[in-house]
Amino acid sequence: MNTDPTAGWSLVVPLKPLPLAKSRLAPAADAARRHRLALAFAQDTVAAALAADAVAGVVVVTDDGDAAAALAALGARVVPDSPAAGLNAALAHGARTVRDERPDARVAALNADLPALRPAELTRVLHSAAAFPRAFLADAAGIGTTLLAARAECALRPAFGGPSRLRHAAGGAAEILLGGVDSVRRDVDTADDLRAAAALGIGPHTARVCGAPSPLTAPQDVS
Repeated sequence: MNTDPTAGWSLVVPLKPLPLAKSRLAPAADAARRHRLALAFAQDTVAAALAADAVAGVVVVTDDGDAAAALAALGARVVPDSPAAGLNAALAHGARTVRDERPDARVAALNADLPALRPAELTRVLHSAAAFPRAFLADAAGIGTTLLAARAECALRPAFGGPSRLRHAAGGAAEILLGGVDSVRRDVDTADDLRAAAALGIGPHTARVCGAPSPLTAPQDVS
C-alpha cells in the first residue's frame, strides 16, 4: 500500500448489508452462501486494492458489522453508511469523508464485487484515470461501471446502477479504454459472472467459499 498521504488514490468501496447482497445469485446459491460470497468478494477486492501501487488507502462504506470487522482487519478504513440513501449517496459520503481530511485527494469509487482483481491492473487503470478530471471504466458487459475516478479538483458525482456507463459518459467523465485489465472490469452478480471471474483467477477469500482452485463449471457449484 502507498502510505504517502499526498500521493496515490483514495478508493471508496460501498458494501450493502450482507443479508441484502448478491440476490441475483439466488438461483445458484442459498442465502447463507450468498452472504459468504458477498463478504469474500469484498475481502478480495479490498486486499487487492490495498496492494496496488497507485492506492493510498481504501474507505469502505457499510453498515454491516461483520463486513466492517473483516475489512478493517485487512487495513481498510470503515465508515457507516450514514446517508442510508442508496449506492450513490454512500459513495458520495465516502468521498466526502476522504476529502474532509485531504481536500486534495484523488478519489475513485470501486465496486466491492471484483474477486479476481489484480493490483497491477488496477494501478494501470488509475494511472490512465489521472489524465482526466473525471474518468470511468466500464464493466465486462459494457453496460455498467466498475470504477469512477475524480482528480482533486473535481467532485466524484457517482451515477452507478443499471446502464451507468452511459450516465457517466453523459455526465462528462472520460471512458478509460485499456486492454488487459479484465480483472478490474469483472464484477460478479450471477453464477455466469462468477465462473468468468474464476477463469481469470479468484482471490483466496472467494476461493475458500467456492471450493477452488478448480474453476466453477456449473451454476450449482456455488449453491
